Amino acid sequence: MARGCLQGVKYLMFAFNLLFWLGGCGILGVGIWLAATQGNFATLSSSFPSLSAANLLIVTGAFVMAIGFVGCIGAIKENKCLLLTFFVALLLVFLLEACITILFFAYTDKIDRYAQRDLKKGLHLYGTPGNVGLTNAWSIIQTDFRCCGVSNYTDWFEVYNATRVPDSCCLEFSESYGLHAPGTWWKAPCYETVKMWLQENLLAVGVFGLCTALVQILGLTFAMTMYCQVVRADAYCA
Repeated sequence: MARGCLQGVKYLMFAFNLLFWLGGCGILGVGIWLAATQGNFATLSSSFPSLSAANLLIVTGAFVMAIGFVGCIGAIKENKCLLLTFFVALLLVFLLEACITILFFAYTDKIDRYAQRDLKKGLHLYGTPGNVGLTNAWSIIQTDFRCCGVSNYTDWFEVYNATRVPDSCCLEFSESYGLHAPGTWWKAPCYETVKMWLQENLLAVGVFGLCTALVQILGLTFAMTMYCQVVRADAYCA
């Protein structure tokens, strides 16, 4: 009886971790594709220049693949050590995500102020040698969201030491419009515009976060159930 229950949990655990591993492969693949095709698109932050979408996806994908692999081998071999390792690793990730979420909502105002300060520092790197990624990122954000600067279009005045903005701040993305055509500049601040867009899509973000949490809880449940079944089977055989 114990052996039959173990086999059922074993197949469920293996199937779950196989999907987990394949998901990691997909995330890693997208990250590599972004790095290869959109290598010039980087982070807007001057403090964390490596914090790009491609790098985040590559690291996340590799980590998910590693956890999924440990879970698959643990399920196939019915190895208590690997099953426990999988459980602990997934539990740590779950707790870390929960802590980050709580801290984010608890210190939203401080995070807002720090982010705006850091983004304004990043403006001074716009168009400078070695910062093609940051330059492209700001150009895309300002063009797509029809905004200019972090908190105001006048943020660019300090960067250029003149009354001008990048051409991506203009109604028509044309050369020298940012210098000679003030009437065509976007007036909306980029930080608030992007923040409002995120708030409008908060439901989608919440659903994604909830699904991620449910998958992790399911993984923890399978891992601990199988671990207990293996312990009982070993005790029964002994």
